[in-house]
Amino acid sequence: MPAPTLTTARLVLRQLREDDAAALFPVLSDPEVMTWWSSGPHTSPAETEDYVKGNASEGEGYLCWAITAGDDTALGWVILIDGKPDVKEIGYILHRDHWGRGIVREAAARVIEHGFADLKLRRIFADTDPENTGSIGLLERLGFQREGHLRGEWETHIGVRDSLIYGLLRDEWMEKRK
Repeated sequence: MPAPTLTTARLVLRQLREDDAAALFPVLSDPEVMTWWSSGPHTSPAETEDYVKGNASEGEGYLCWAITAGDDTALGWVILIDGKPDVKEIGYILHRDHWGRGIVREAAARVIEHGFADLKLRRIFADTDPENTGSIGLLERLGFQREGHLRGEWETHIGVRDSLIYGLLRDEWMEKRK
């Protein structure tokens, strides 16, 4: 099932497509954007094509929305990854030229709303690097609470890294919206 189109005041979130690869190569090849990603910067458009194709696939245990604003060009994405029943993990990435404008917050909030209101999830969580202050700040502004610190959790292009786990419950989200 494709991700349903979601809208906000400034954004249209639509199913990620294979043809988004060209627009996303500058994102996924940017060393600064990819610092905290589980894999290093992409070195070729073909690598990005394969990666986007995997994330654009339907029926693979996740929903992935391209973040667009004003036109149909993908600026990044928000993804919900299957976990336990009624639980999903959220992830996001955005072109560095659009950082600091509240775009990921707006997009993630809309996906969270969809997750709790339409998918009837009970919990959404995120896994982030302890040094990724931008992501930590975003999660906390969205109402996520730090739930755990996993030592030596990931082997990445910058070495073995710890993870911070943040969680948000449906009741907390609904209360925050009041």
